[in-house]
Formats: sequence, C-alpha cells, structure tokens
Amino acid sequence: MGSSKNLGVGPVATSSLLVASIVGGKVRASDDPRLYTQLVFTSAFFTGVLQAALGFLRLGILVDFMSRPAITGFMGGTAVVIMLQQLKGLLGMTHFTTKTDVVSVLRFVFHNTHLWQWQSTVLGVCFLVFLVITEQVRRRRPKLFWVSAMSPLLVVIVGCVFSFLIKGHKHGIPIVGTLKRGINPSSISQLKFQSEYVGVAMKAGFVSGMLALAEGVAVGRSFATMKNERIDGNKEMVAFGLMTLIGSFPSCYIPTGAFSKTAVNYHAGCRTAMSNAVMSVCMALVLLALAPLFRYTPLVALAAIITSSMLGLIKHREIRCLYKVDKADFAVCAAALLGVVFSTMITGLGIAVAISVLRALLHVARPATSKLGRVPGGGGADDTFRDVAQYPGAVTTPGVLVLQVGSPIYFANAEYLRERIARWVEDEERIAGDDRGEDLLYVVLDIGGVTAIDSPGIEMLREVHGKLERKGIKMAVTNPRMEVAEKLVLSGFAELVGESWMFLSNGDAIAACQYTLQGSKHGGGVPPV
Repeated sequence: MGSSKNLGVGPVATSSLLVASIVGGKVRASDDPRLYTQLVFTSAFFTGVLQAALGFLRLGILVDFMSRPAITGFMGGTAVVIMLQQLKGLLGMTHFTTKTDVVSVLRFVFHNTHLWQWQSTVLGVCFLVFLVITEQVRRRRPKLFWVSAMSPLLVVIVGCVFSFLIKGHKHGIPIVGTLKRGINPSSISQLKFQSEYVGVAMKAGFVSGMLALAEGVAVGRSFATMKNERIDGNKEMVAFGLMTLIGSFPSCYIPTGAFSKTAVNYHAGCRTAMSNAVMSVCMALVLLALAPLFRYTPLVALAAIITSSMLGLIKHREIRCLYKVDKADFAVCAAALLGVVFSTMITGLGIAVAISVLRALLHVARPATSKLGRVPGGGGADDTFRDVAQYPGAVTTPGVLVLQVGSPIYFANAEYLRERIARWVEDEERIAGDDRGEDLLYVVLDIGGVTAIDSPGIEMLREVHGKLERKGIKMAVTNPRMEVAEKLVLSGFAELVGESWMFLSNGDAIAACQYTLQGSKHGGGVPPV
C-alpha cells in the first residue's frame, strides 16, 4: 500500500531497543516473559493505530518535527547503547546490567571482570574484524555488495560449526540453545487493554511508532531520490500503520523501513515491493524448517554481527558536516546523541525534538526583514531589488525606504515586526538627515513573501501605518498574495492605505513615489494606479 518500490521492512535495532526500554520499565522479560511479550504486541497495536491515523488525516507534518539532525543523533546514540549491550556476548558474561547509559554499563563491566570469558572475546574479535573488512570491501567496490550481505550468515554458519565441534558451551562460549520450530501463534487474545498496562503500551507504541515512521519515510525518500522517484509520506504512513496494526494480531512487533534491508533490495535490483513478500516467504521457511539448525549459534557471533551493523549508524561524517554548516543543527544532533548515551533514549529523543521545535518557533517568532535597493543594470525590473546588506552596490531612492518581510505575519511575530519596522524607519531617518539632508517621505512594504496573515498581523500593519502617518510618511504596499490581499481588503486596511498605494512591484511603487514627489514640488499630482 506504500509508494516506495525499494523499501525493505522489518524490525530494526532502534525501535526494538526503545520498545524494550519502555516496556522493560514496567515488567522485566526475565521476571514475566509472557506479560512482557503481551505488552510488546499491545504496543505494536497502538503504533499501528497512530501511524494509520496520521496517514488518513494527512498529518505527515508531525513527523517532520523529527528533523534529520535529530534522527542522526538519536541513531548514533542508540548505536552506542546497543554496542555497549553487546559487551555481554563479546565478553561471554552470563549476567549483565539492565541499565543502558554508558556510565552504568562500563561500571558494571569493569567491576565484574571475573565474569569475562577470554574464549568468547577472541572469537568475537575475529568475527568482528571479518565483518568490518567485508563492509569495507562493499564500500570500495559497490558491485561486491553481496560479500557484505552474506558475511553475517557466514559468521553464523562458521560459529555454529565451530561451537558444535569443540562443544563451545562447555568452554566459555555461550550458545543460543534450543529454538522452537514453527510460526508464532495468534496474539489477538493476548493484547492487554487493562488500565494497569494500557498506559505503558501506549507510551511504547506512540514514541517508538513516531521514530519508526520518521526513519522509514526518511529511508524510503533517500533511495527514491537515487531513482528519481517520488514518495508520498501519507501513503507510507497508512501502509506502515496497517502493516503494524494487522501484524500485532499474529505475534509481530513494530517494524519500519530498515536501511540495511533496503540497501540490499536496491543493490540487488528490486523493482517493486514484492521483494518484501519474497523476504517473508524465506523467513517463514527458516522458521518452519531450519530453526533447530541454529541451536549452536554462539552468542558472541550475534554480538559481533550487531556491533558491526551499529558502526554504520554512527554518521560521523554527517555530524562533522553539521558542525561546519549549521551549529544549531549540530546542537540538535549532539543533544540527541548525548541524551541517549548518558541518560535514556526517551530523554535524548525528547531533548532533540524540543530543540527542533523551539528552533522552528524562533524562526516564526523572529522573521527576517531587510532593506531593499535596486541593483544597477537590471533595467528597472522588480526582480532586481535585493537586500542592501547582501548587495552593497544596490541603489536606494532618496526619501524612499523599501522594506521586505519574508514570512507569514502572525500574532507570535507581530510585535517583533512592529519594532523592526520602527527601527528601520528611525535608522533611515537618521541616515537621510545626516548624509543627504533630506526627509524620509515614503515607506514601501514588500509583502510578497508573506504567505499568510491573521488579525493581530493586520492590526500591527494598521498601527504602523498610523505611526508613519503622524510622522508625515506615506506607506505603500507591494506584491501581496491573493490570500493576504483578500484579508487586507475585507479588514479595511487596503482602504486605509488607499488602493492607489498598493502596487504590483517595488519598481511601480518607487515610480509612483517619485511622480508624487515631483508633482508636489510643482503644486499637485497623485500617484498612478
């Protein structure tokens, strides 16, 4: 039902660990595995409801608040947390801390060195080096992507054979153990909607669902760009939501668009979403027939596979680029990463989203205003008016101040814009009086970039007009959009300014100001409409 042709869906580490963290805060898997899995299925149900509702209501904009820098930092922090958790398998430890922050994990590891198994460590290092080398081969020779794709399976096979031959579980190499064959049973009757559990299930479902949605849509868009295709975010939300909602009935938990699966799909030359159906059939065959063969899989092999895959989630080049290009984006990324690593995933994600929203609000509440001048050699066309701060050679007209507002005018920024316009006028009056010995007679307000305006915004313009009029300065308005122009007419502001002082372009407005100024010197004259 989605619009992406490349996306490979399934469980991913970030969503999995997030669900485990939230649900584990209510009930530990080791204490009550049945209730734990029931809450996981219930959280998947709520995730599906949320994602499908967002898609049907076309509220994809909510996902955009999880900016790319926030996701980059969150995924990097999560990768660090997951790698720290793999120390249990890499060191062959039988017990491990339930905490996820870096300080608690490292303190536990180094305070329990007597639990380390050197056999697991040696085997894990060998596996990890092999996986990293195959990944480097894929990066340098993209056509050999299958080497990296097959390496985890090869590690599992080699680990199983090695562990079976030397009886690894008796020599410091813990194994997975018995795996049940077959498909998981229905979980419809196991969903927990009691008041005691519904809160934690909704929290896990909504938080991880938003993250999974943002990650899946981002991955789909990234690969669609490579093929010059378009992704419909709302359709993707509906597809993710129904997939997760229905999946919660046959014992599935939260999936999303996995980057690694999608990359394999893309490089293998997939053309449609049927690749996911083929993937599902293969997984079903493994569960039905091959599951017992993985009994001797050493835990250290799985730890090495997970660790190597997590290394690719730490986008150090992208983080360095954010630092060079935009310090605010870097702050969002760093907040998410450090929040996850030193506290919890919820904390890191919450801080990153809060900073992103605050930044967006600041852009709305503090819009840019600029003084315009005509760029020489433009032939008098309106599109040659540019910001004088950016183009110092731009020519201004004596007695005329051209100001540009480049954002919607709302109650949140009306007061700020009133002060900015007043400051521009005061500065121009001082410059005109000191340098040219002339008075400021006209203020041309270019609102072509104002896509919307509300009643407080119109009232602000009315007050600015009145203040200018008391100073003997005439206001002109140029290039209003249709939606804005309708409100200016209906509110009476257009009549207050005078329809003859509303123009299509800045060039027309300046010509009218000069015509009126010349007419007043010769005893009359009105501006052309």
